[in-house]
Amino acid sequence: MEIGFAVPVSGSWATPENQVRIARRAEELGYHSLWAFQRLLFPAEPATKWAEAYRSVQDPVVTLAYLAGHTERVRLGVAVLNMPFFSPALLAKQAATLDVVSAGRLDLGLGLGWSREEYAASGVPYEHRGRRGEEFLRALHALWTEEVAEFHGDFYDFPPVRLSPKPVQRPHPPVLLGGAAEPALRRAGRLADGWISSSGADLSRLKEPITMVREAARAAGRDPESLRFVCRGVVRVGPPGNPERRPLTGSYEEIRGDLDMLRAQGVTELFYDLNFDPGIGSPNADPAASMRRAEEALEALAP
Repeated sequence: MEIGFAVPVSGSWATPENQVRIARRAEELGYHSLWAFQRLLFPAEPATKWAEAYRSVQDPVVTLAYLAGHTERVRLGVAVLNMPFFSPALLAKQAATLDVVSAGRLDLGLGLGWSREEYAASGVPYEHRGRRGEEFLRALHALWTEEVAEFHGDFYDFPPVRLSPKPVQRPHPPVLLGGAAEPALRRAGRLADGWISSSGADLSRLKEPITMVREAARAAGRDPESLRFVCRGVVRVGPPGNPERRPLTGSYEEIRGDLDMLRAQGVTELFYDLNFDPGIGSPNADPAASMRRAEEALEALAP
């Protein structure tokens, strides 16, 4: 199981200097990957409970492009970009460019999003998200892989066009889909290179969604063994011995001990994410204290 680490993208610790410090040290320690996430907006008056980590978030594409110039080996992932907030042509261009400037290190996580506020601000209807997403993926694939791409669908339409330069990775950067509902899981199995769990997932129960993705791949005539299963590991470091603790919480020894459980469920990659700890990923957190805690975790949990 490969091990990655999420860079500072949420809250007061998400500064360029801190991002580079974490990225460079993670690469030195042998981490396989660095990860960011997308949150476009935060509603002024949320109708439902939003995570503290969503209040102030750096753009992940810009962040990863910046870090591509400060690293050499480590892979750069986003979990996830929401397809409806882009056009296929725009995302195809941005992702191809990021793959070029990183020398082929991009892992592209894609999703549909759930925030009605973000949909409204993007000028996209909230209905038919699944159909829109499947069409988006087909259009994206055409732009990346065909010398002259043409597409005519219900949601996206473009005449014969050329997108250049193409991504470094062929046929294109790995596409990993998010989502927890059954249609989303089956979509990942049919169309993607793998699946990414969400920040709110119960990490003790990943076997069921992973099995569903694999079954969908098999039914579509694809090899389930070729798929990647990436776990966003929301880490909360604390005192040991809590009998009700959730996976990846507690002491470093307990957190490291959870890796076998995740591996046994079929997880192929895990990245530790401290952005969702309110004491770290909040605009109100002390950035210096956040970095001290994050760098301690980075060292203690190194692969």
